[in-house]
Amino acid sequence: MSQEPKTVQTPAAPAAIGPYSQAVCHGGLAFVSGQLGIVPATGIIPEDFAAQAAQALDNVRAVVEAAGSSLERVLSVDVYLLDMGRFGQFNEIYGSYFTSHKPARAAIGVAALPREAQVEIRVVAALA
Repeated sequence: MSQEPKTVQTPAAPAAIGPYSQAVCHGGLAFVSGQLGIVPATGIIPEDFAAQAAQALDNVRAVVEAAGSSLERVLSVDVYLLDMGRFGQFNEIYGSYFTSHKPARAAIGVAALPREAQVEIRVVAALA
């Protein structure tokens, strides 16, 4: 008999801005919804790209940890960038979160993101 999927909600990351969960855990994996650079306490997205990227990664970490995992157990990362010219800058910020552990990753240029964000990040992590 298989286990039912478990949804994850944490106040340490922004609440979902639509009809979805911050993450769903099933089959030993946590599927984390795309995280924007929204500050959980205020709902504000900083205008600065670097601040948005760091906040989005902080939000990813908060959801992954609430699911019972960690950044060291992230298997894959999808990064959506409004401006692919920021790819190098994003890599520098990203590298400070994923130092020795290097998950599989895709970086995709997009025409628009919700809430006029400049970056969105979604991950799949292994559960302990």
